[in-house]
Amino acid sequence: MSTNQNIRNIAIIAHVDHGKTTLVDAIFNHTGVFRDNQQVEARVLDSNPQERERGITIFSKNAAAFYKGHKINIVDTPGHADFGGEVERILKMVDGVLLLVDAFEGPMPQTKFVLRKALELNLKPVVVINKIDRPQADPERVHDQVLDLFIALGADEDQLDFPYLFTSAKNGIAKMSMDDADHDMSLLLDMIIKEMPAPESSDADGFQMLVTTLDYSEYLGKIAVGRVQRGKVKSGDQLVAVTEEGVEAKGTAAKIFTFDQTRRIEVAEAAAGDIVAVSGVEGVNVGQTLAAADKPEPVESFEISKPTLSMLFSVNDSPFAGQEGKEVTSRKIRDRLFKEVMTNVALDVEETESADTFRVSGRGELHLSVLIESMRREGFELTISRPQVITREAEDGTLLEPVEYVTIDVPEEYNGVVIEKMGRRKAEMKHMETLKGGMVRLEFEIPTRGLIGYSQEFTTDTKGEGILSHVFHDYQPFRGKLPARETGALVSGENGQSVPYALANLEDRGVFFIGPGVKVYEGMVVGESNREFDITLNVCKTKKLTNMRSSGADDAVRLTPPKVLTLEQALEFINDDELVEVTPESIRVRKRILDSNQRAKAAKRARA
Repeated sequence: MSTNQNIRNIAIIAHVDHGKTTLVDAIFNHTGVFRDNQQVEARVLDSNPQERERGITIFSKNAAAFYKGHKINIVDTPGHADFGGEVERILKMVDGVLLLVDAFEGPMPQTKFVLRKALELNLKPVVVINKIDRPQADPERVHDQVLDLFIALGADEDQLDFPYLFTSAKNGIAKMSMDDADHDMSLLLDMIIKEMPAPESSDADGFQMLVTTLDYSEYLGKIAVGRVQRGKVKSGDQLVAVTEEGVEAKGTAAKIFTFDQTRRIEVAEAAAGDIVAVSGVEGVNVGQTLAAADKPEPVESFEISKPTLSMLFSVNDSPFAGQEGKEVTSRKIRDRLFKEVMTNVALDVEETESADTFRVSGRGELHLSVLIESMRREGFELTISRPQVITREAEDGTLLEPVEYVTIDVPEEYNGVVIEKMGRRKAEMKHMETLKGGMVRLEFEIPTRGLIGYSQEFTTDTKGEGILSHVFHDYQPFRGKLPARETGALVSGENGQSVPYALANLEDRGVFFIGPGVKVYEGMVVGESNREFDITLNVCKTKKLTNMRSSGADDAVRLTPPKVLTLEQALEFINDDELVEVTPESIRVRKRILDSNQRAKAAKRARA
């Protein structure tokens, strides 16, 4: 085996919002990817509109920077637990990791999860302690916490002697010690070239590449992305997709791309050690090996994480169906979902007994809501059921359920209410410590279903000052029944348009999700009741007209602004007897059974 000395393959791993994508921006600025006068959007790798809006990385990205005669292939990985399936696979492509940690928050759950995987794969870590300019940052303390984390995860002596750097990626600053003067990003780039190993490669044997991610193009079909383990690949080569079980698919290398800065560049051939994208083998899947047809030998693969949460996606059958979207048939929905599975391998889609309904399973609420949001932007109309956890059965017949490890940072005055609410949701506290600035860190193990619907409540309880993050932990024995939503729904009993007069007279019943002038239908949920039961009401009722005038009676009606639900809030709000209606223009909550009489009969049967 030889090494390709001019290439470095690295992944940037960190928790949500610790600055991964901003660090890549700083590297690109320093290596001259952008001209001095070029207008560049911040977080250039977050190219998906939802990534920009949510401020998180959802899809792993490949890019490359050129520095001192070296090509540095950079993979920007998602930091949110719901996209952990992406991270695990990406690590198979690289030889080292930049572990990015916030200088105030320190190591968080996703940091631990990904670092454990990286250490198991014997990847070389370089630690970057970022956001040193943040108020109350304590970089030296965070460095000690990172060292403690390495020890706790069983790192060997070589891994414990990790090189590290202090940075403010936003300002393009790096330094070896907090006492040093500010330096630029060349410090980091020099450290990457010096400390990260060059990829091992062999040109003598036949072509071999483990497929770690898939892309899809309307023109090229499936595009397999991975690192060339050995050999070379040229356009026109005969390739096979192979596993331990044998050859799964055959094809011809149609187009080969390498990564140059933020773009894909078509090349005639690619050699061992580089990260490439290859089109032409339509049947290939993630985890398989693309190999030369005359030497079909698989590379050791990896396990793709199983989904923990499922929802039912159905054709929209509300009275407003087809009024706002153009993709409304079950065939269109089916085609779109199965197309998604081609590239989103942590997702699972199953057909059900009903031709109009599909069970879609993923790694969490955010993972699934990103798909729903993408589909509504593409013109789809859907109804979505309440998320359900995916249970398993142990060998002894015990029912097992997914459990999350949760880290919560809250101001001290709110930790009591958080502990109480988590306890009611069957959480077990594992650790508690006091942070700087009157903050407390609480760590729990909680059933995945205990987190469904809690995000909104948590934000209210902590006045928006709490930070909650979680990562899948493992499957544990089922912990029993959890409390359902404590409030009922305000349900429209009429078809029509909401009017100010009716809303004003009904404000004492609860909080409305709609304002005046909104079209409603019977069975549509228009608000949250302040009682524990549902209330059916008429928001379309107008004032009876008379020829009498009274002093002040005709003054303008003053209404409390409605609480307009986002997609995530709607999915968290609904109970089992409710659905979320999603269209390109609207997000509505509705009852499964729209007719109030039929709904009452069904509830009676359920109680019996």
